[in-house]
Amino acid sequence: MHKLLTLAAAVAVGVMSSVASAADYPSKPVSFIVPFPPGDLEDVLTRMIAEDFQAAHGVASAVINKPGGGGGPFPGAEFVANADPDGSVVGSFVIGVPVVGPNIGFDWLDKDTFEPLGIFVTYPFILAAAGDAPYDDIQGMADHAKTNELVLGHFGAPLAPTQVSFAAAGALGFEWGSEAAFDMLDCNTLASGDADVINTTIQLVLPCLDKIKVLASITNERISLAPDAPTMGEVVPALDISLWNGLFVTKGTSDHVKQTLIASAKKTMASDRAQAVGTNTGALVYWMDADDAAAQIAKDRNTMVTIGELTQ
Repeated sequence: MHKLLTLAAAVAVGVMSSVASAADYPSKPVSFIVPFPPGDLEDVLTRMIAEDFQAAHGVASAVINKPGGGGGPFPGAEFVANADPDGSVVGSFVIGVPVVGPNIGFDWLDKDTFEPLGIFVTYPFILAAAGDAPYDDIQGMADHAKTNELVLGHFGAPLAPTQVSFAAAGALGFEWGSEAAFDMLDCNTLASGDADVINTTIQLVLPCLDKIKVLASITNERISLAPDAPTMGEVVPALDISLWNGLFVTKGTSDHVKQTLIASAKKTMASDRAQAVGTNTGALVYWMDADDAAAQIAKDRNTMVTIGELTQ
């Protein structure tokens, strides 16, 4: 009996300590893990989140870039998965980690590894063609491709926007003549004829935006810099998906910790400097709360199944 009482007391102390620790959050440095090199949209905006969190709570907060493993959920995601659920490590992940990752054989990752705090940016991916292309919209391109071989340029086959481009062929009844991954997809790619259609982000073609044709955006809403281009979801409703980035914590993180992080990040995304990133790049910058983010992830998982069926 004495041993049982001692064990129960130890458990109670542990629980109380954990609760107290959560209530004191943040009491130690917080690392925001970006599984890509510095400089892209998710990195820039996550740094703003970290800076504001440090200013608001008085603890060191910084972005740590852990790039690598382009064919999967990246070492950065595994680092977050193995972290204590105390809010000291926060993941800043693209759609591929929670949506694609659980289906490609990583035993440490399943649908419940992470909990979303929110989604905060949609990358402004577009399908674009040269200004002298003999078609003006996505349906015209599809019709042209039925009798002409078109080369699609993209940043990598596993990316959600690339998969949408592949699936669009199946949905619209044509085949790409060929496709290839490029390190850079910009005005020069179209001007040189290296690709007939490119799947890129609109900020990379801003210098020639008035000289090219934006056929469609692969975003959850139209891009302000190309308002006449429909989203791919408008053209083919089954392909309503985009490349977004959100904040995630390890499963089991306390509600107090999550709400503290959410309140700070939401405020950052509403700031003038964060909104300026959207204005200058065409990115969609916003804050989608945790419940809506979870619903978005569930929807995107179903959409990826549809995309897989269309690309077979």
